[in-house]
Amino acid sequence: MVAQIAERHRVPMIDIRLSQMEPSDLRGIPFRAGDRVEWAIPAVLPDAERHGPAGILFLDEITSAPPAVSAAAYQLILDRRLGEYRVPDRWAIFAAGNRQGDRGVTYSMAAPLANRFSHFEVETHLDDWVAWAYAQGIDERVIAFLRFRPELLFDFDPAHNPVAFPSPRSWEFAHRCLKKFGDIPELLQGTLQGCVGPAAGIEVAAFVDSLDQMPDLDAILAGESVPVPREIDLQYAVAAALVGRAIRAQGQADTDRVIGNILAYAGRFPQREMGVMLVSDLHRAVGNSLFEVPAFADWAAVVADVMLYE
Repeated sequence: MVAQIAERHRVPMIDIRLSQMEPSDLRGIPFRAGDRVEWAIPAVLPDAERHGPAGILFLDEITSAPPAVSAAAYQLILDRRLGEYRVPDRWAIFAAGNRQGDRGVTYSMAAPLANRFSHFEVETHLDDWVAWAYAQGIDERVIAFLRFRPELLFDFDPAHNPVAFPSPRSWEFAHRCLKKFGDIPELLQGTLQGCVGPAAGIEVAAFVDSLDQMPDLDAILAGESVPVPREIDLQYAVAAALVGRAIRAQGQADTDRVIGNILAYAGRFPQREMGVMLVSDLHRAVGNSLFEVPAFADWAAVVADVMLYE
């Protein structure tokens, strides 16, 4: 997320992993200059001439840093300086780390260091992850499964200390697994279990196996009258697959026709909330150009009582 912020603002980011640092890596090393001792400033710290006048200094794994390293960071974080070195004025300082309850390698953050920050706890959110997943080309089958089983986006119980468990990171591993072993059934389930844990791995493998009953997506995109599957898991799978098809149709001559046919199909779901979910994901994926498709007004009229309420 910090890297995306830097990219959005078109500024550089310096990523320092404090758990891998020694105190001298931040403070620098002394050298003799005549009768005095001066400090060599570490090249990794922001410099307006070398790195640019504005940017982000990211101190990652701050709760995994040994106390001596954390102490060396105190002055850098609060006073924006270390000895004679000063952080350039337009450089922002961010830090991140695991919580103590996450069973990571952590040290208790000293009160003086903690008091030098504003603290924000980041939680997982399925809609945000789905938007990211579509943008990154994550397999639509993984997206559909998590729409079907949203509680499995992040399922970690620190009391049991599992080796593999469902998380936003490990679902990306599952995506890679499907790409590599999707045509080798005897390996797929075991590999998925190795990515997201035994129980979730069995569930997602069974979900993928059931997709043989999916309706003809090409027929839907062509505007043919294709019935909506009765099974809820297949409805999630169709919705995710159609959003993926819409993304791949962007920039083509028939984009509006394809999206219009998807909108028409979204209006046929027995549970209109399912169609609303499909169109919401579609909007996050393709943007406000969705509203310019003539079929959008027809779809919105069909679900107005679901979308608009007092």
